[in-house]
Amino acid sequence: QVQLVESGGGSVQPGGSLTLSCAASGSFSKIWIMGWYRQAPGAQRELVATVGHSNTNVADSVKGRFTISRDNAKNSVDLQMNSLKPEDAAVYYCYAYILSNDGYPNSYWGQGTQVAVSS
Repeated sequence: QVQLVESGGGSVQPGGSLTLSCAASGSFSKIWIMGWYRQAPGAQRELVATVGHSNTNVADSVKGRFTISRDNAKNSVDLQMNSLKPEDAAVYYCYAYILSNDGYPNSYWGQGTQVAVSS
């Protein structure tokens, strides 16, 4: 079984910074895509940023403020969040699209980590 463990959430004032980290553990063949989604109260879960083999997707709403980085050797991904805005407040979920040892790709989600931005 694959588990995604997140850390780094917290509460900051507008303009502040936080860095989220996520590490995948368990048995699998390889991670194809890894990144972050978020879900604000009353809203749908939305993509923040993901990293594939050779491409990166970043939401327009965070472009220029958030930076995603992936460490393939550690099966981990970080999200550095700068210039945080009240609208960034959400539960942030680590996401991974992973190829199993049996050859089947599956989506996995972390438990979520809270990011609060005071207003």
